[in-house]
Amino acid sequence: MIKEINEFGWWAMIVYDPFWRTLKLRGSSSYQLIHKHGYSSHTLFRMRHNLGISTALIDDLCELLDCKVEDILEYVPESKTKKLP
Repeated sequence: MIKEINEFGWWAMIVYDPFWRTLKLRGSSSYQLIHKHGYSSHTLFRMRHNLGISTALIDDLCELLDCKVEDILEYVPESKTKKLP
């Protein structure tokens, strides 16, 4: 998987692709996280764009979704995040 620089000019080394898969597997949605569980839309925006989030939030999401950290995020080495020429 090759990740390119995002629209904010940051290399995405931590990606939240596993989170979106886990959310779907658990039968939940962004809408439920915001309206039922009180997460902010800004938090989900940050995750959608692979921006940083706190370890406390990761802990909360793991508890809510009954999953492991690797079900929330994935580390992509820098060599795989740069855009190929």
